[in-house]
Amino acid sequence: MFFLQRNLPAWERALRLGGALLLACAGLLWLPAGWPMALALASAAGLGLTGIAGFCPACALVGRKPVAKGKP
Repeated sequence: MFFLQRNLPAWERALRLGGALLLACAGLLWLPAGWPMALALASAAGLGLTGIAGFCPACALVGRKPVAKGKP
């Protein structure tokens, strides 16, 4: 089974989810249709998924350690 240990603390997960919501709204409301909107929505989806999962592959690549079990 593929298992990923969380490497994002709870406060950063909340910020990522909030940023994803803002980016999706900006993409849908203010950007013209086409590649700018698609890029904004894809970026929002990436931020949202890392916020929900609690694991960021880019952070893992640069050596960020997993969050301890006792801490949120």
